[in-house]
Amino acid sequence: MIDIEKARAETPGCAHVVHLNNAGAALPPRAVLDAVKGHLDLEAHIGGYEARERAAPELDRFYDALAELLGAHRDEIAYVENATRAWDMAFYSVPFKPGDRILTTTSEYVSNGLAYLQMARSRGVSVEVVPDDADGTISLEALEAELGKGGVRLVAINHVPTHNGLVNPAAEVGRLCRQAGVLYLLDACQSVGQLRLNVAELGCDMLSGTGRKFLRGPRGTGFLYVRRSLLAELEPPFIDLHAASWLTPSTFEIRPDARRFENWERYFAGQIGLGVAVDYALALGIDAIEARVRDLGSDLRARLSERPDVTVHDRGARRSGIVTFTVAGQDSEELTNRLRERGVNVSATDPDQRFDSVAPESAVRASVHYYNTEDDLARLIEAL
Repeated sequence: MIDIEKARAETPGCAHVVHLNNAGAALPPRAVLDAVKGHLDLEAHIGGYEARERAAPELDRFYDALAELLGAHRDEIAYVENATRAWDMAFYSVPFKPGDRILTTTSEYVSNGLAYLQMARSRGVSVEVVPDDADGTISLEALEAELGKGGVRLVAINHVPTHNGLVNPAAEVGRLCRQAGVLYLLDACQSVGQLRLNVAELGCDMLSGTGRKFLRGPRGTGFLYVRRSLLAELEPPFIDLHAASWLTPSTFEIRPDARRFENWERYFAGQIGLGVAVDYALALGIDAIEARVRDLGSDLRARLSERPDVTVHDRGARRSGIVTFTVAGQDSEELTNRLRERGVNVSATDPDQRFDSVAPESAVRASVHYYNTEDDLARLIEAL
């Protein structure tokens, strides 16, 4: 069980704001702040290159921490500057050919959707949206039928959408992809840190994530997992002297591990901070975090549903800590700003969900984390 008071005491922001915008960027714990500030101070005092050399053990710990979090091997982990770029490095490394099919979900993230359209225009691939089931999650029956038609090069879905509260059945999707021999890319941007993830159980070939959301790490940090046996088949869309070795004037060799997807120059303080954030979550226990977030999310939905002027828009048989709602007669963006003025942080969902015909034009998104309390939820209801 998580000691909530201790977690809040270790989170400076809890003293200043009711933070229900964890799907945007969570409040970092003191340990992460200290790690990032400490390395920046070290860079300022002795130099950036010298600080990197001195911090080698902390930088190296990042790979072991992420491997432990995901049930992966350290050579399957890459540090990338954000979740979108991590996803891009995986997606654009797939050797698509004209006529290849990409299968995705109705709730796909905007940046990912734009990448699909670019690939369709540049390579002649087909982008196909698998319909939802009755609960609003990706239909496994429809997915199996589409895989059975052949020609699918990649299945790419989000584990937890950014805007409607559901949790997609990622492990079941992985099982179907393995049976069909199809590559599977899982966007875990909103699930890592609030749900237990194990890449073997999920059956994904590639998985991308961010540091700033439910992992409570620094902004400008992310990671990519790529299955060992797949690495040699995926050539990064761009490389540098860290990702590859220049052997002769006309030849080069890409490194064999997942760090082929990294850049030499990076936010080193952020990498250290993200490793510390992962260790912090592991020490609390991912199962305990998941249970706490699930319960708080359910509690908030129940409180909101008691108000006749509020409509909760969450879907899915299994739900996350992301709660989306609208208030009758209220513009969601304006309401978000007014709540912030009252010391309650929420956000407004992006209306550009082009594949999702069910999503409201815009909604208020309140996303809970384990350090939130029942009093925080009450503050939101009172502010509304």
